[in-house]
Amino acid sequence: MKLFHTSDWHLGRMLYGRSLLEDQRHFLEGQFLPAVERERPACVLLAGDLYDRQVAPPEAIALLDRTLSRLVELGVPVCAIAGNHDGPSRIAILKDALRRCGVYLATRLEDAFAPVMIEGEGQAVQVFLLPYFDTAQAREFLGDDNLKGENACMEAILQRMAPLFAPGAAHVLVAHCFAAGAQTCDSESVALVGGSGQVSPHLFEAFDYVALGHLHGPQKAGEKARYSGSPLKYSIDEAGQKKGFLTLTWDGNRMEAELCPTRPLRDVGRLCGRFEDLLSQGPCEDYVELVLEDEEPVLLAAERLRPLYPNLLSVSHPKAFAAAVGQRAAQLKSRDQATVFTSFLKEVCQMDAEEEDLALFREVMKEVAP
Repeated sequence: MKLFHTSDWHLGRMLYGRSLLEDQRHFLEGQFLPAVERERPACVLLAGDLYDRQVAPPEAIALLDRTLSRLVELGVPVCAIAGNHDGPSRIAILKDALRRCGVYLATRLEDAFAPVMIEGEGQAVQVFLLPYFDTAQAREFLGDDNLKGENACMEAILQRMAPLFAPGAAHVLVAHCFAAGAQTCDSESVALVGGSGQVSPHLFEAFDYVALGHLHGPQKAGEKARYSGSPLKYSIDEAGQKKGFLTLTWDGNRMEAELCPTRPLRDVGRLCGRFEDLLSQGPCEDYVELVLEDEEPVLLAAERLRPLYPNLLSVSHPKAFAAAVGQRAAQLKSRDQATVFTSFLKEVCQMDAEEEDLALFREVMKEVAP
């Protein structure tokens, strides 16, 4: 039996203020849906963060609507959960009606205890859909105020699932969390990747496979769990990652996972070089961060490069900046503090220092001087 595992679509995402909806549409309608039509998996597992924010823009909602509608037309079931970026109550609209069409959305903890049975080719896969939750929600649902931290809450929830395991079927968990030991990216929320937010991959050992979402780099999490990663690059530090979705194959004993790479409409990356070299390399439609390696300052670098790099994200000039800072520091080193203060008012605040200002400055310096 074949299944697809994908996550972290983040529909409506912005990159340095630029909308990625066109790129996301290219992935879904130009690559993912054609792959579904071609391969006809028994199910699509969507492990959270369908949208980039809880109140999604109308264009993102329309794109998800078209994608799910097409999957229904193809007769391919979808098992999806709410991630930490999703608005659970909003994506729960028409949840019961969608379930009758083969689209199973888990938005509340109680949904995790109504597993979905997927059958085909003489095999069965039982899918448990565990949406993103915080510790307060878990303690309230479980009625146990003694549970501390995500790990304890996750363990208690998974223990309640074990009695529901159907004999003879593969047991698959879809979850949105941070597994200890996994690698993070700049595009993920730092609030959810600290020690208290981690769960041990050992908790997943009762399952045959765990389809994880939340982290954007495709990677393993212990023996049974994997992150499919985001289908697109959402930060510069993801430039070296291979993006796509996972193709899962259940042979009756073991779940094999293989990354199916996709080609983005525009790539994301960082280019380094001298200004004239970067100027001669264009044009480039990718989302790029340019790092100038010239020793001397380059006047209006971004404005001159943007015609060749229309999706330019930023331009940095570390060598020239360091040299300018060093020169400025050397100039100020021999000056007294009052002169530095006067220069600051003149150059930064665009004002001349009055005697009253200098008197106040000297009084403050006396108080803070060692």
